[in-house]
Amino acid sequence: MTAPTPMDPVAQPVRLLIVDDDPLVRAGLALMLGGADDIDIVGEGADGCEVADLVDRLRPDVVLMDLRMPAMDGLTATEALRTRPDAPEVIVLTTFHADEQVLRAIRAGAAGFVLKDTPPVQIVDSVRRVAAGDPVLSPAVTRQLMARAAGSGQGDRVDRTDRARQRIAALTDREREVALAVGRGRSNAEIAATLYLSVATVKTQVSRILAKFDFNNRVQIALLVHDAGLLDDDGRDPAA
Repeated sequence: MTAPTPMDPVAQPVRLLIVDDDPLVRAGLALMLGGADDIDIVGEGADGCEVADLVDRLRPDVVLMDLRMPAMDGLTATEALRTRPDAPEVIVLTTFHADEQVLRAIRAGAAGFVLKDTPPVQIVDSVRRVAAGDPVLSPAVTRQLMARAAGSGQGDRVDRTDRARQRIAALTDREREVALAVGRGRSNAEIAATLYLSVATVKTQVSRILAKFDFNNRVQIALLVHDAGLLDDDGRDPAA
């Protein structure tokens, strides 16, 4: 059998839609991303209210979405977009690491975010990774978002913890182990080594968890584990 090449997960150019209300930002992103042979910029939008029509017409694989736009913000557009069947992946553009809107966008199914001052090569890499099915949030950034979530009102935290624990209870023991490992920011290979599983088995377990909760990516699993209070400050399961 021939070994897969690095580009196999994205055999065709990634179809990218850029949505930002600033024409200079859009032009800069188009110039930056358009230079990549494996990224095809299929269109641009200036506001969130244009996203649904643009997605219908252009069928992008990934939408690079500004969060702050005048008529419809990127959060609202992301929430609406991710409820659709066969929705494209969304990377949100922001100026803050742990902004409340970023957290909500991730909960709604965005695959990650990039800062507007991120080096060009990293933005290109983020688009490629999301198209290949990998979220673009490092464990450190995920912890920042979790800390932001923990800073919300006490009543909200209690309700969220109860709901999260009820959902976690629906997992098998193996799925729970995998979910906890995802919550610690571990890759599939790291989870496989820790739990003595094959990488293929880990991928299957992650897919089952995503399907059970109708999640879009593993960052949402990590947030669920955090909401359920299953990790202490060191990323360990307190019940272990």
